[in-house]
Amino acid sequence: MAVVSGGTNICGVAIGVLSLESHFPKPPGHIKNPSSLPFTTRYEILEGLTVPLLLNNPSPDMIAPLIAAAQRLEKSGVKAITGSCGFLALFQSEIAAAVDVPVFVSSLLQADLIHRMTNRPLGVLTASADLLTPKHFAAVGAENVPLVIEGMDKGPEFSTVILRNDRDDMDLEKIEAELLEAADRMLARAPDVGAILFECTDLPPYAHSLQSKMGKPIFDIITLATMLDTAVLQKPFSGFIH
Repeated sequence: MAVVSGGTNICGVAIGVLSLESHFPKPPGHIKNPSSLPFTTRYEILEGLTVPLLLNNPSPDMIAPLIAAAQRLEKSGVKAITGSCGFLALFQSEIAAAVDVPVFVSSLLQADLIHRMTNRPLGVLTASADLLTPKHFAAVGAENVPLVIEGMDKGPEFSTVILRNDRDDMDLEKIEAELLEAADRMLARAPDVGAILFECTDLPPYAHSLQSKMGKPIFDIITLATMLDTAVLQKPFSGFIH
């Protein structure tokens, strides 16, 4: 029998998630709903760091607790680390420098790659178009990508529950309808976008519905995490030669 190194309390976890504190429902397809994910996860809850706080008042004071949480995830044995909000892009470099496993705290890390694959403007659906700034894209090396940005902040259900945390209960059908409306606004302005990127981690549960309607490739934190899971945990291929 092969000798296996010990030292971790829980084994078999691929992706660690730096998780903002939030209490609204996380349907299947959400990075904070492990029952639906094609990779194993472990979570570090950043108590007191909420969506409204990160979006409206990002601060260097957030870096230390984020790094400490990332280091705890690394020590626990995860193979890569992501985040539960795309606005964490601002801290990508600092977190990645503090650990020795791959870090991809924001889906926005895919922006330049997607643009190079399509050679067309990239459509970005975000929690808030006003609060998503050039600094967020520069932090992930996507400052030169042509973008068409549309926010979910025009949707009353999304704004009430996710952007303001006014209540925890959420109507999932309303969120889906608001996403489709946001995509319609985007495509009305820029029908030539080559693909859609969800900045917001709350949107992947509805990606299938949106793609069924618009027929374009959709990228999000789940597509990125699935790629990293494959990269850090390569598996033997099955099949045959003759």
